[in-house]
Amino acid sequence: MWNLGVNPLELVARTAVIYLLFFGALRLSGKREIGQFTVFDLALVLLVANALQPAMTGADQSVLGGAIILVTIFVLNRLVSEARVRIPFVGRVLEFKPTTIGRDGKWLKAEFARQGIDLGDADAALRQHGLERVGQMKLATLEEDGSISIVAADDAAPAGARRRSRRYRQSRL
Repeated sequence: MWNLGVNPLELVARTAVIYLLFFGALRLSGKREIGQFTVFDLALVLLVANALQPAMTGADQSVLGGAIILVTIFVLNRLVSEARVRIPFVGRVLEFKPTTIGRDGKWLKAEFARQGIDLGDADAALRQHGLERVGQMKLATLEEDGSISIVAADDAAPAGARRRSRRYRQSRL
């Protein structure tokens, strides 16, 4: 139970490689709203965790090995978080930029396809912002956190409409 089956440095190296690969896969998957998992998202997370676990542990099944992996993951996460704040290049690589998806009462359909959102998500954001139709929108932006913010045209802005946002789910292919 306490005896390591793998060299501790190998556990750290395996964990670091898997962490970086997993982080890269998440980054490449696009803007995501993580707060509200669908059943498909939950299944994905469980399957990925199950698939990656042997790659990190190798032949080790000890409690000590698990503790080393756990500490490694938390340390790596903290280092990435600090680097994102302190090193501008890292911040640019890791963070998404806001994307304009609508302007002057018209949706930019090419951006919908690029960002993996659909018209239903955008229409729901309009309603949440108190607008009835796309013609009342001056600007719609897909924010870096996956929310859709809407700026109403001057003549269509209901009270408080500019402060709400709508999170979306990226469509799955």
